[in-house]
Amino acid sequence: MTQTINSLYRQLPSIDKLLREPEIIPLVEVHGQTRVVNMLREMQEQARFNIQQHHSLPEWSDNWVASLHQRVRQDQASALKPVFNLSGTVLHTNLGRALLAESAIDAVTQVMRSPVTLEYSLDGASRGHRDRALADLLCELTGAEDACIVNNNAAAVLLVLAAVAQGKQVIVSRGELVEIGGAFRIPDVMVQAGCRLVEVGTTNRTHLKDYQQAINPETGLLMKVHASNYSIEGFTADVSGESLAQLGKVSQIPTAIDLGSGSMIDMTKYGLPAEPMPKDYLSQGIDLVTFSGDKLLGGPQAGIIVGKKPWIEAIQRYPLKRALRADKMTLAALEATLRLYQYPEQLPQKLPTLRLLTRAQNEIYDMAQQLLPRIQAYYSEKFLVRDEPCHSQIGSGSLPVDRLPSWALTFTAIDGRGSTLEKLACQWRNLNKPVIGRLYDGRLWLDLRCLEDENALLQALSL
Repeated sequence: MTQTINSLYRQLPSIDKLLREPEIIPLVEVHGQTRVVNMLREMQEQARFNIQQHHSLPEWSDNWVASLHQRVRQDQASALKPVFNLSGTVLHTNLGRALLAESAIDAVTQVMRSPVTLEYSLDGASRGHRDRALADLLCELTGAEDACIVNNNAAAVLLVLAAVAQGKQVIVSRGELVEIGGAFRIPDVMVQAGCRLVEVGTTNRTHLKDYQQAINPETGLLMKVHASNYSIEGFTADVSGESLAQLGKVSQIPTAIDLGSGSMIDMTKYGLPAEPMPKDYLSQGIDLVTFSGDKLLGGPQAGIIVGKKPWIEAIQRYPLKRALRADKMTLAALEATLRLYQYPEQLPQKLPTLRLLTRAQNEIYDMAQQLLPRIQAYYSEKFLVRDEPCHSQIGSGSLPVDRLPSWALTFTAIDGRGSTLEKLACQWRNLNKPVIGRLYDGRLWLDLRCLEDENALLQALSL
């Protein structure tokens, strides 16, 4: 046995010999000798381990050159792969949420290639503030006195709580103690911000008197949280922003609301479900409003705080702000996105999020009819492929309740096995550009709402 193992070891080619192979020399020229040698050493170690454990060479050892080329390709592949989002969720958290507008992509490219006035004032040749340009734009669009930008909405909520109410009590309705994706819970954020949560009302009904009775000298903030990822129906009541703002003014206690998704426009004008807008709460007198940049706004991941100038200035001075601030690429993309809102008539064409959300069902149906014959012909041996009406959802972690009429291609395994569908879904996930569908009700669904180039899908499926 030892003699057999030794003979297998002797079959392993030396690194020097491999480096002289004509097909490996170009890899060294492109990637450098250090990287190629390290990968060859890893392959040798794997081969030795296989010999020790299984008394045989690994299958790939028949062609070291081809195996090395494959490993180099895998090594160079980006971890963030473009995919076809046919899941039925437009703002899919796990797939990066909003697609950026072309103007935002151009803006990011520009600031990546050149020094920019991130914190430099051209007027006085002195240090400026990175939020200033966007703050002015947000004030124009929302009616706020001032604004602050951080790296996501969770950071915005944390910063508001810490800067405004650290060491004090924060009053929130029990029906608004939400949890979003990643186990981000409002009560836990309160603890991290150094605040003490005071729950008022009940799960389904909270009244203004509940807030009034809870106020005491230790109260630092009256807060509302928009329920963007769930819905309570039936015998319900909550406190309006206007009533809370008036109570805060009388009690001399600041007020805040976390909108989560935060739409900048009246969504009902486009036939979409109503979502609260920052400008509405600001006009009602709420001191601070937080919302996301990469959800209904349609921009990059960012947290936006708008509100009264004294409170925004206090937030900007708070030490935690530096740790949570947005970088130049985020700010560039966000500014370009916000500028689209200055021309509302063009929004459905230029803002991808709004374009996808407002696609008519009959338009998606027409696409399904174009795709169906070729896909049916290719998959008919193992699957019953049909086109069917379906409903897309706006978001996953947030806005999962509202549905949009859409159209899909569905795959039902002829053998009736769920494993056959799972195998097909796995094959699609392993394509050069993966196709992400949805397994539901014994079928694999490809919701076509987010597909804008049917030929690209056919090419990805090699049809």
